[in-house]
Amino acid sequence: MFNNNYEVASKDFWQGRIDSETDFDSFRWHQWVQFIDLKDENLKPFSEKLGFCFLGFSSDYGIELNKGRVGAALGPESIRKELSNLPCHFSEDTMLYDAGNISVESLSLDEAQELLKKAVSKILSLNLFPILLGGGHGIAFGHYKGIIDYFKNKKEMKNLGIINFDAHFDLRPYENGGNSGTMFRQIHDLAEEENLNYSYFCLGIQKHSNTRNLFKTADEYNVKYILAKDLLSSDYYNTFEELDDFIRKQDHLYITICSDVFSSAFAPGVSAPQPLGLDPEIALILLKHILSSEKAISFDIAEVSPRFDQDNITSNLASVIIFTLVTTLNRIYDKSAI
Repeated sequence: MFNNNYEVASKDFWQGRIDSETDFDSFRWHQWVQFIDLKDENLKPFSEKLGFCFLGFSSDYGIELNKGRVGAALGPESIRKELSNLPCHFSEDTMLYDAGNISVESLSLDEAQELLKKAVSKILSLNLFPILLGGGHGIAFGHYKGIIDYFKNKKEMKNLGIINFDAHFDLRPYENGGNSGTMFRQIHDLAEEENLNYSYFCLGIQKHSNTRNLFKTADEYNVKYILAKDLLSSDYYNTFEELDDFIRKQDHLYITICSDVFSSAFAPGVSAPQPLGLDPEIALILLKHILSSEKAISFDIAEVSPRFDQDNITSNLASVIIFTLVTTLNRIYDKSAI
């Protein structure tokens, strides 16, 4: 099922401060994370209340094919280091697992995405919530395929909505193969091929970063979107209303974040910096609202590029977003949680 391009997690990236070795309320994530090997056929489905599983996609090949600034292949390592020192603001029956990385050495982007598909499907079959660490945003096509594969194996196909925080639609044609700007067009075509609903909502679109043709394609595919400038000036009521209308029609949600949606003041370490991008506080408010639907089943954050980062600001931002995801879902599923 997996080849040498699947790498088991290294404990080297999970190191940090220790305030206590016995008091869970003093624990940090590096003290709580456990390591699993997806090749292990003896793995049993998770039976506790809530379990999260990290998986890195150590690839920026799609960015290179898209003529962007490479460097995001090291994103998973950098994000893990920032996750390590986060405090455990969740209950003890919420578990963290690390399943390692998918690398792309000697693989085409399509082959890497196919391997990612198998890994995501496996994680979901273990009753764990996947948190994927990019890597380029090409992660989205493999991630989506993995979710679909999981439901096909269960013989339980349902409406899957995609909510993407992104400055770009990523709906470009791909006659010469996919890259980091084509995923959601590839997903559209796969959904048509599989006779599935295509439900895509993009938050943070920048007019100066998308051609008129891409806006026309978005309209043709019935893509819902809100421009970054409208989010910045919103009182959230209309945004929540649009999101709720979209979410109401879905059985499950896949949430994906491209780090270039944020202003370069908050996220300098990305492949396509945005001087007029979002304030992360806005994204966190929207993320919490989306999670409150209790329909989210998978998440990824992409295009964190340590090569261009400053003082690990972008990796740290990614870790805070993941912290918000984990603690919010814990609070939703455990009413007694702090």
